Amino acid sequence: MKRTTLKDLANALDLTESTVSRALNGYADISSRTVERVQSAAVELGYKPNQNARRLATGVAEAVAYVIPQNHSSLAEPFVSQLLQGIDDSVSRRGWDLLVSHSRSAEDEAEKIHRLITSGRVGGVVLSRPFRNDARIKLLQKANFPFVVHGRSRISNSYAWYDIDNKLAIKTAINHLVGLGHRRIAFIGAPLYYNFSYQRLEGYKKALADNDIPWDESIVEITEMNDDSGESAAANQLDSEQPPTAFMCVSDTQAIGVLAAIRARGLTAGQDVSVIGYDGLKIGRHTNPPLTTMSQPQAQSGRELADMLLAIIDGDDPTKHQILKRAELVLRKTDGPARANNYH
Repeated sequence: MKRTTLKDLANALDLTESTVSRALNGYADISSRTVERVQSAAVELGYKPNQNARRLATGVAEAVAYVIPQNHSSLAEPFVSQLLQGIDDSVSRRGWDLLVSHSRSAEDEAEKIHRLITSGRVGGVVLSRPFRNDARIKLLQKANFPFVVHGRSRISNSYAWYDIDNKLAIKTAINHLVGLGHRRIAFIGAPLYYNFSYQRLEGYKKALADNDIPWDESIVEITEMNDDSGESAAANQLDSEQPPTAFMCVSDTQAIGVLAAIRARGLTAGQDVSVIGYDGLKIGRHTNPPLTTMSQPQAQSGRELADMLLAIIDGDDPTKHQILKRAELVLRKTDGPARANNYH
């Protein structure tokens, strides 16, 4: 059976090949009515684009790469899987592919990014969880290669990024806990070479100062972003002479570990001790009790990141794509009025 070509499709619609091509690729100068007509005819006639021909014509590989952050070992991790879902939704609408790369170390990650840049297999790169001083960003900028960042490094005025106001999010959560009567609020943070972690710690410090609560380094735990680390940090705090009445965690996965430590001591989160996570991962709805969190939907941010990257690949100025959004406090069952620290 003869394969339907772009020329066949254009002849059937009485349109130019250029118009049909632009309609199939979602160009803004083509009316929605024409796009719908072309796409319907493509399905009816069984038209499949010739990817190799399109790549040769445009000079752009029709794929983008997502580089899994260092120290994240699994595609099944909720943060990664939900973000990837959004990125894939966006690139698939354009008929592009998503390539996922994982690295074992900072050196390995830089080498893989260099290979992606020079291989011709991808047209752009999505990075996430940037460091305060991020060599990956400098490498991509030096190569003049299209990229976007989920988050920001310390200096972020010269590239495209999508981020949440981390300081404001933590201040919102701490103010909520203070409103419930909490004064001894432990902070479970992440390694401070991540810029988002540094920003969230700064937000915690500012919120304490705004509420006339003295800084106490003994209730600050800097640990990895997983449930085991969260549980260990919470156990250390709960078994201390002056345990906190509440925990502020910089990730939901840490908060899940905190909940486990609370249960192991015969306590109930939201009654004896309050816990607030950060990310808004779907799993938080099913914890025991359901987790109160600062929500930043990963699938939505993934779609926006991919849309930004595709626009940059098409020629947009990266500095026009800098989006700062607010996290939302989602109240469930792990926050409640402060109680006296009498649970030893």
